Amino acid sequence: MKKVINLLLLLLLTTVGSYLVTQHPVYSQSEPNIEQQADFQKHFESLGVKGSIMIYDQNRDFFYQHNRDRNDTPFLPASTYKIPNSLIALETGVIKNDVDVLTWDGIERGLADAPIDEWNQDLNMRLAFKYSAVWFYQVLARKIGHQRMQNFVTKIAYGNQNIGGKEDIDQFWLEGELRITPRQQIDFLRRLQQNDLPFAQKNIDLVKDIAIAEETDNYVLRGKTGIATSVTPQIGWYVGYLEQNDHVYFFATNIDVISDKDVAARLEVTKLCLQDLGLL
Repeated sequence: MKKVINLLLLLLLTTVGSYLVTQHPVYSQSEPNIEQQADFQKHFESLGVKGSIMIYDQNRDFFYQHNRDRNDTPFLPASTYKIPNSLIALETGVIKNDVDVLTWDGIERGLADAPIDEWNQDLNMRLAFKYSAVWFYQVLARKIGHQRMQNFVTKIAYGNQNIGGKEDIDQFWLEGELRITPRQQIDFLRRLQQNDLPFAQKNIDLVKDIAIAEETDNYVLRGKTGIATSVTPQIGWYVGYLEQNDHVYFFATNIDVISDKDVAARLEVTKLCLQDLGLL
């Protein structure tokens, strides 16, 4: 009798095991969240820049990267913070939508003592995001206020979550204590893309829309650049994600900006790496 029971148990376990394998096949190409090999270094060298890049393939749950240590190093977010700043401004109602206009105060602004004409005019959020107009987002930050800003930065677990004191409310992402790593940038963007942030869906959808940098029949590329000019060397960012069919690829590029040519190199090196993966 005991032998019969053992035999029945063995048959039962075998049947259940076969069912589980059939219903839940093992993904054989890679273990989850494993690094894949890619020669991105050649693109940094060809452009004469030092930096890092991380590209995360969400569907396959693996990533490619160049300069692993730098991808885990925290930096000022600079204008990449315009993504959460836009979400927080819309959520708190300090600006109604992407066409609500803020009036320019008449003070000419720019970078490296050179005025940027696109900044020096009345702007709405869509244009301010496109032109990366610092003054526009400083006004929004002051309207949001220190406590509300800190509450949201903590809720979304953005970087080290340190926005400094009340006096830093319109500078903390430019020359304050806020820091974020390239890896954390990707984590934040993943939550944005998956609608997993504490904001109304209409606000998430709007920010996703104004972040579109390129749209073709084959893909949609969303992204934001940034340059931290208050540190030496200056730090350049390009972060975002590319949607192609049902696949999503997130990227975070971070480089030293030593000369004017390095400003364009942020985008150039990113696109070269994405091309290596057959995504552009």
